[in-house]
Amino acid sequence: MTDEAGFMAAPESEGPYRVLARKYRPKTFSELIGQDAMVKTLANAIASGRLAHAFILTGVRGVGKTSTARLIARALNCIGPDGQGGPTVDPCGVCPQCVAIAESRHVDVLEMDAASRTGVDDIREIIEGVRYSPVSARFKIYIIDEVHMLTRNAFNALLKTLEEPPEHVKFLFATTEIRKVPVTVLSRCQRFDLRRVEAQTLTNHFRAICGKEGANVDDKALALISRAAEGSVRDGLSLLDQAIAHGAGQVSEDMVRDMLGLADRAQILDLYRAIMAGAVDSALGNLRTQYNLGVDPVVILQDLLELTHWITRLKVVPDAGEDSITSESERLIGGELARDLSIPILTRAWQMLIKGLEETRISPSPIAAAEMVVIRLCYVADLPNPGDLVKKLTQGGFSGGAAGNGGGGGGYVPSGGGAARAQNLAINVQAAPDSVPMASAGPRSFAEVVALLENNKEGTLAHHLTVNVHLVKFTPGLLDIRLRPECASDVPNKLSAKLRELTGRPWIITISQESGDQSLKEKDVAHKAKLRSEAEANPLVREILTAFPGADITDIRVRTDNDEHDLDSLILPDGSDDDMFGLDD
Repeated sequence: MTDEAGFMAAPESEGPYRVLARKYRPKTFSELIGQDAMVKTLANAIASGRLAHAFILTGVRGVGKTSTARLIARALNCIGPDGQGGPTVDPCGVCPQCVAIAESRHVDVLEMDAASRTGVDDIREIIEGVRYSPVSARFKIYIIDEVHMLTRNAFNALLKTLEEPPEHVKFLFATTEIRKVPVTVLSRCQRFDLRRVEAQTLTNHFRAICGKEGANVDDKALALISRAAEGSVRDGLSLLDQAIAHGAGQVSEDMVRDMLGLADRAQILDLYRAIMAGAVDSALGNLRTQYNLGVDPVVILQDLLELTHWITRLKVVPDAGEDSITSESERLIGGELARDLSIPILTRAWQMLIKGLEETRISPSPIAAAEMVVIRLCYVADLPNPGDLVKKLTQGGFSGGAAGNGGGGGGYVPSGGGAARAQNLAINVQAAPDSVPMASAGPRSFAEVVALLENNKEGTLAHHLTVNVHLVKFTPGLLDIRLRPECASDVPNKLSAKLRELTGRPWIITISQESGDQSLKEKDVAHKAKLRSEAEANPLVREILTAFPGADITDIRVRTDNDEHDLDSLILPDGSDDDMFGLDD
């Protein structure tokens, strides 16, 4: 049809277009997906007449908090088609009360956005209004969205009314930040935590909506949208609306990936396999290809993190991959990776990806930061886990050179020499001085005096004796000591009284001006320095430090008779701060 000027006339419209998130807002509790526990609790409360005077609904954005509040308002005020009904979990939707509330024009159901009305004056309006009975409804209902945005004074002004409201008033609060709501408010409300909706539930819901809208959307595309929604129904419907418009009613998986800027799942799997194989060239080429296609490097690392978590779950729970969202090829490749990769390797990759993701987000060049993360992952891919390392050390030792594969200098090669096999992990050193067991008759040395105090929870006194006291002479019952300026002046008196209490005999503490011996702390430092030099001189330790460039000895401990393996820590230079293995001293 054309008009007088010859232009094509626009078709008659049935009304302004409504986005899917508004068009398919739940009108009944049965349409509220993923919140079965809350619906059951409300149904039982309404059926038994145990209705709270205030409800607070919390959850992430888009799970249905405001929609639930409006449904509760309808359920409490519904009078049925005949006008004789009472509160019900299945409001009729046709009575004047239900229609007015659904159209947001009911005079007794008042909605307030606390994000824009945060002050005491706004709350004063509510306090003044609760005194008056509802005009036509059973209950006067106040719905306050984002209630955590109210000021402290506003919350305090509301407390008394919230605790003892008139019988005809109900409060319905909604918030995404439940921790910001004062405890005094929470204690006066019945709380409902709305869960994130599962991806499979969202997919089924979106598929039904696509059928009503006459849109042809691929199941894999729906799965991608459900994942991107992260449990939010509203976010998912907004993405679905965008995808239908983008594809003019025909939506494929590739189209959704392009729209969302997501990486291809197959490409991510290939990248992960290349990383775990230590193939630097292949991994960097894959990363750069995805980047050139417009994929954000941060998204790639997030996908690698998600994949690491999924493979780890497959490792411990093989049935974790049996879901309809995951394709058969993904399950096959994931099963192979879970079989071939150990838990220590997966957890190491997780920690390095977490750190690398943070670096990439703050880097001025995200692709460069992502490439550095991939390089680090490749170069530690063939490092042994702690158990394999101990076995390798006890059987053969390390060669001094680097491995000759793409993984770089982290590789290890067994040494064939018999001398290396003959070496033992233990490095024989002298025990620390004054470390003999304490005799039952009482302390026989100054070190035993300190040990006696520590065993009886006299930590402050033991600390002073260890750090700030120099021993001049010791005999059982007599201590001749020199105090450092940092030492508390009452230490001698306290020490004498405590030793008398613990040993049952008098102790004489005298203060000397002689220099005396080194403090126990100084002796300990000197002894550990000696142990470190002995450890560094050991051929096996030198081989380990050569095999792991940048590794360092972080701790030295004396092995007791009860310790079968007391190992000192080496920290690898991969940024993950993982204790890989230790050495006996």
